[in-house]
Amino acid sequence: MIRNATPADVPVIHAMVRELAEYEKALHEARASEEQLRDALFGERPAAYAHIAETQDGEVAGFALWFLNFSTWRGVHGIYLEDLYVRPSRRGGGYGKALLASLARICVERGYERLEWSVLDWNEPSINFYRSLGALPQDEWTVYRLTDDALAKLGR
Repeated sequence: MIRNATPADVPVIHAMVRELAEYEKALHEARASEEQLRDALFGERPAAYAHIAETQDGEVAGFALWFLNFSTWRGVHGIYLEDLYVRPSRRGGGYGKALLASLARICVERGYERLEWSVLDWNEPSINFYRSLGALPQDEWTVYRLTDDALAKLGR
C-alpha cells in the first residue's frame, strides 16, 4: 500500500534517509534532523512531499520524497524525486515500483510532463530497475553542486 506521509512518519522517514545515506556511502553528509524534515514536509510552507510504502501488516517498507520542479521548455511542472528507498528486507516486493507509479499518476493527473531523479553511477541494481520501467539516463547532462565553503564564498 502506498499512502501520503503524515507527521507521525517523520521518525521513520528520518531513519530511512540515514539508511539510504549509509548505502550510498555518504552517511557523514546526512545532517538533516527530524525537526528539519518535519518542517520541510509539514510546516507552514511545505518544500517537499513524501509517500510511504507499507506492507499488509502496516510495517513501513520504504518511502519516496519529492518536490516540484519546472520546465521552461515544456512550460509545466514536473516532479523531482529526491529519495526513493526500500528497506533491504523488502526489496523485490514491488514497493519501489509502486512508489514510482504513485508519482507517475500524480504527473499524469496534474499534467506534469516529467518525473526525474538522479542515481549514482555505481548503483547497478537501481539503474537496471529504472531501465526496466522505461526510464532513460540523461547522459548528456552533468549535475553540478555548490555546498559548504564554496557556496558561502559565492554567496557573500
